[in-house]
Amino acid sequence: MKRLFITLILLTTLQAAFAQKISPEQYIKLYKDIAIEEMKRMGIPAAITLAQGLLETESGNSELVKNSNNHFGIKCKATWTGETYNHDDDAPGECFRVYKVAEDSYRDHSNFLRAGKHYAFLFTLDPLDYKGWARGLRKAGYATNPKYPDILIKHIEQYNLQQYSLAAVNNVPKFETDKYISDPVIIDTEEDTETPEETFTVPASINGSKCTAGKKGTSLLAIATANDISLSKLLEYNDMNEDGILTKDQVIFLEKKAKKGNKDFYIVQKGENLLDVAQKNGIQLQTLVAYNPDVIPAGTKLYLKPSGEAPGTNANEKLHEVQPKEGLYSIAKKYNISPQQIREWNNLEGDDLKIGQLLIIAK
Repeated sequence: MKRLFITLILLTTLQAAFAQKISPEQYIKLYKDIAIEEMKRMGIPAAITLAQGLLETESGNSELVKNSNNHFGIKCKATWTGETYNHDDDAPGECFRVYKVAEDSYRDHSNFLRAGKHYAFLFTLDPLDYKGWARGLRKAGYATNPKYPDILIKHIEQYNLQQYSLAAVNNVPKFETDKYISDPVIIDTEEDTETPEETFTVPASINGSKCTAGKKGTSLLAIATANDISLSKLLEYNDMNEDGILTKDQVIFLEKKAKKGNKDFYIVQKGENLLDVAQKNGIQLQTLVAYNPDVIPAGTKLYLKPSGEAPGTNANEKLHEVQPKEGLYSIAKKYNISPQQIREWNNLEGDDLKIGQLLIIAK
């Protein structure tokens, strides 16, 4: 009797969990590793795979995926000999493939695209060209919805799925592509009415140190993974403290920067801070500061009277230099003080801080 009672409780719990919807972020967390491995195995961009999965399964909540583990809406076709599930799609009661586990669906999706002759031209594209892939899938007939490419692109950019393609891009398998060149299916470039984005490029090295282009929206972890470097080392090489999403295109160093530059001086441009200058010239931030002790970052509090006369100054006053990705609230939490105290002590009108800015954090 006791065993029966426990079984009923477990069944009720499982049913409740199954009925509960998952978020897009949860779906991505569940399947990102499979998408990365499939990119390494067959070359389909992980960003595209995850975006398709999000769309086709309604972020893992569709009736089809719950009843079939079919994450990509792949229909039975004549070649399918496995279990099937009937579901209303373009027509009532259409036949869809059933998989034992989600990983089987992801693998079949990769095999399906790689084996399809009309998808062959996609593999001549840059695996990081997610817009080309999204439009190419629509052109090749993968979906009938004319908005399909736009939806995929939106998902990729909204959830930063490109970082998962970057994590695998150096391990994409090499396949023969010559036979795909003359494929009659081409991408219709007229669909893209947006102004082409300016390509951000950097040299292979700056001041003797190897570097790469860090694109806006990419995580530092993805760059570290793609270049077979630990995140801690990447942060060290770039004078940073923690992982985060790049808010602008910037140089990212893949090895330790030099302690001195290859020219005598540099004229600071409008809007640049010390870290920008250090990165642009391939020099360690601490040595740049040592060479320029009189440089005053914007926002630094300057005394206009001798320190003995300045009100409120004492030996207990402590300063903090704002680091990349730090905000007012994280700094306040770090020193166990309130954001309002930081505002008052530093005469701040808002919460905007600049990298390199010195803040009073104790009095």
